[in-house]
Amino acid sequence: SRFSRASRPIEVALVGAGAFGRSLLGQGRRMALMNVRVAVDVTAERAAEAFRAVGWEEERISICDSRAAAQAAWEAGHYVAAGRLADVLSLPVDIVVEASGHAEAGAAHALASLDAGKHVGLVTKETDSVVGPYLAWHARELGLVCTPVDGDQPALLIALVTWAETLGLPILAAGKSSEYDFVFDAATGKLSSESRTMSAPGFRDAMALGTGPAAELASRRAGLAHALPQLAVPDLCELAVVANATGLTPDRPAFHAPIARIAEVPSLFDTAAMGGLLSGERRIDVFNCLRTPQDISFAGGVFVVVRCEDAETWAVLAQKGHTVSRSGEAAMLWLPRHLLGLEAPISLLDAVVNGVSVAGEPRPVVDLVGRTSRRLEAGTLLEAEGHHHTIDGVGPELVEARPLAADRALPYYLLSGRRLTRDIPAGAQITMADVTLDETAPLLALRRRQDAHFFTTEARAPAQQTV
Repeated sequence: SRFSRASRPIEVALVGAGAFGRSLLGQGRRMALMNVRVAVDVTAERAAEAFRAVGWEEERISICDSRAAAQAAWEAGHYVAAGRLADVLSLPVDIVVEASGHAEAGAAHALASLDAGKHVGLVTKETDSVVGPYLAWHARELGLVCTPVDGDQPALLIALVTWAETLGLPILAAGKSSEYDFVFDAATGKLSSESRTMSAPGFRDAMALGTGPAAELASRRAGLAHALPQLAVPDLCELAVVANATGLTPDRPAFHAPIARIAEVPSLFDTAAMGGLLSGERRIDVFNCLRTPQDISFAGGVFVVVRCEDAETWAVLAQKGHTVSRSGEAAMLWLPRHLLGLEAPISLLDAVVNGVSVAGEPRPVVDLVGRTSRRLEAGTLLEAEGHHHTIDGVGPELVEARPLAADRALPYYLLSGRRLTRDIPAGAQITMADVTLDETAPLLALRRRQDAHFFTTEARAPAQQTV
């Protein structure tokens, strides 16, 4: 009944046929309420290969290099594989899913889609972290929706936070687990994460939370795992999107990001007065899921930690196996999944059929910015690369959102593709004055629009939040 107003399947165009995009293409074959007949990638052949990879019939895949070719393929009932979004925007699709993972491309694609009268599912968190609030506002002005989508942690966490708020549950913290677990094998004394493994025999004595201060255990584990990355740029990027939608803020700019077992999360993400890590309530953070080879994974899922105000009820819930802190004063409510494009269609249907965005009406609350982890010389090209879209030598922080200015840290993904104009010492934020900027770049142009809209005297006052 949620989508009872749908009189036909919604038509979806996908931009970016990577892992997320391909999972959406595959799901489009299985649904009665959604078709995904259009795919765009850096070349039309790559888009066609994505259709093939998820089982679409070769004879119905049309490689299109023009608007006319795309229109003819659509009218023939074929699957449209294109190398340019402009070639497919005239097709009768309802929503464009922007999943390129490239901040600049994401900005250009989202704006072009909205201006062509299409809703937008904004999967590219790199774009969302810089200009998501403006794109959401611009969409509303056009009678459209620009929304994050289920299947990625931001949308799932926004939904979990607002569910808890609707129920009146006092939120202490909200967040996600990092993408890759920390797996300790007591038999070998080895600790591994993703493709890295290190010898860590001391972890045998650090696997239990105990009764001591959480900060001491977190620091001890971090030291024992010193050879493994414990903070990823995408984690902060995704939680920037959550902060802008919910108003929750980080406890510190680079997060606590403890290495923690699942059952320990409500104890660690409680206030310091209760033996936890936090200086206050309504915080966002991430944890690195610590487990043995036999334990279940958090699977990159999302959580909220709430205060247990109803002691009698929470005592009953603890007996039923719910995850309650060692003090009994906090509990974690969690979703141990994010299923990429397999569950994204719910958000897409809500946008097209019901006119609803997962994120509501986001406002600039935080900015993801960069701080150097080593000295960088003038002339260095800053480029977001690799699976995590990170800039070599530049770590992430979340700071209070403010309009662009020469002496302020520049948003992380506005740094990408820019050259340093001067030497930057280790441990310094990179400011707008430190790089060369192309004022015609779509991401920068949209950010200037966002600043102008949200940081006027009238608009700024109700949105002030301190990080």
